[in-house]
Amino acid sequence: MNADAPAVRAVLSAALDAVGMPTASAGRTSAQDRDELGLPEVPKVCLVLLDGLGRRMIEERGGHAPFLRSRLPDALTLRSTFPSTTASAITAVGTGELPGATGMLGYSLRDPVHGGPLNLISWEDTDLDPRQWQRCPTLPEQLRARDDAHDLPDVVSVGPARFVGSGLTQCALRGMRNVTAESLPARVDAAAAQLRREDVGLVYLYWGEIDHLGHKHGWRSWQWGEEVSATDGELARLARLLPAGTLLLVTADHGMLDVERRTDVAAVPALARDVTLVAGEGRAAHVYTAAGAAADVAARWREVLGERAWVAERDEIVAAGLLGAVTDRADAAGDLVVTMRGRDVVVDSRTQPPGMVGLVGVHGGLTEEETSVPLVREVVG
Repeated sequence: MNADAPAVRAVLSAALDAVGMPTASAGRTSAQDRDELGLPEVPKVCLVLLDGLGRRMIEERGGHAPFLRSRLPDALTLRSTFPSTTASAITAVGTGELPGATGMLGYSLRDPVHGGPLNLISWEDTDLDPRQWQRCPTLPEQLRARDDAHDLPDVVSVGPARFVGSGLTQCALRGMRNVTAESLPARVDAAAAQLRREDVGLVYLYWGEIDHLGHKHGWRSWQWGEEVSATDGELARLARLLPAGTLLLVTADHGMLDVERRTDVAAVPALARDVTLVAGEGRAAHVYTAAGAAADVAARWREVLGERAWVAERDEIVAAGLLGAVTDRADAAGDLVVTMRGRDVVVDSRTQPPGMVGLVGVHGGLTEEETSVPLVREVVG
């Protein structure tokens, strides 16, 4: 991870500031974020987030993305969150805060109520309220709380109907007005139509299929390449449809790499002993241990995994500053946080579903492939 690169948490903050809607987050003003990202003052912004499309991926397979490739030389490189995963990074975009404050510490954590996995994407099989779990106000909520909120332009999220009111949406993007559209062409049309309205200042458009196909087939697969080609074509069309003077921003939440070696906790007794749950993801696992066993479990995991992993106790992760400023929500992290190096993953088939255990493309760790994402900036027309 390039600690000197601007953080993806600043993108929405800076974009809102660019259209005259200032906010504050993570101890910074939106004006500071906008200055760091080099965004001009504009009448409209269209912010596109492509799930799972890291900068290294565009550089290596840019033949599938002529629109993005042609703009890459002038694009910024941003760093994702730790863990470099959707629940953490999209919530950071929507709130301007890092996971230590939001509690969005990975794909899953231990549910404090029933002790099983708490899925921070789907929020299924839990009695927890996403709004109570993630208590930081989103940036749109900050705007709605202002005395002059009725005079401000609308902030609109364009996406599928199933995302409206979902757990992750409540954590990351509450306060936006939702416009539903299913396919990417439909979302492009809807985004352009919304930005032609006088009462709309910013549209956020999300697309997740690149990440989905990368997980299933790997990001070097033909399936991944075809999806990137189709997405790139729609981005080029979006740029043609947007009103003149609109700032088009294209970024991602994280990158990806393909698995070379998989370690299953269920098959290694030294790893399984005194471990009550493995959550998170294969590249950044939250390991929950029996009471008082964390140090012993850490020693065994370090011995078994060796240089293939950084095995850290929770306090070490906090002290390293990887989670940003922390609240009591950081206490939800595993007793150990195991960050894999190289192209290794650690999984646990005792509790994790086969689909997750067998992922081909993965993310969550600290490599440049996983953490470096582009920020394309273009004023259209």
